[in-house]
Amino acid sequence: MKFAAILVLGSLALSSAASADQPGADWMPMEQVKAKVMESGYTQVTKLEADDGRWEGEGVKNGQKMEFHADPKTGLIVSEKPDH
Repeated sequence: MKFAAILVLGSLALSSAASADQPGADWMPMEQVKAKVMESGYTQVTKLEADDGRWEGEGVKNGQKMEFHADPKTGLIVSEKPDH
């Protein structure tokens, strides 16, 4: 019985990982988004992924680790905050 429960939980974990967000067909490509983010003052982009209908990332701006969200079509940062 425990083995069956482990199999079920394992398959649920794999299915949720497999359903990660994908960029839309009309989204700006990731490399162009990175370039836009760098133009806005970031010296590094350490993470960038599609999430909840937008680009979500992490990077360094003014020497501080930051989290940001970027518009999927323009690559412009729509929100950012320090990454603690």
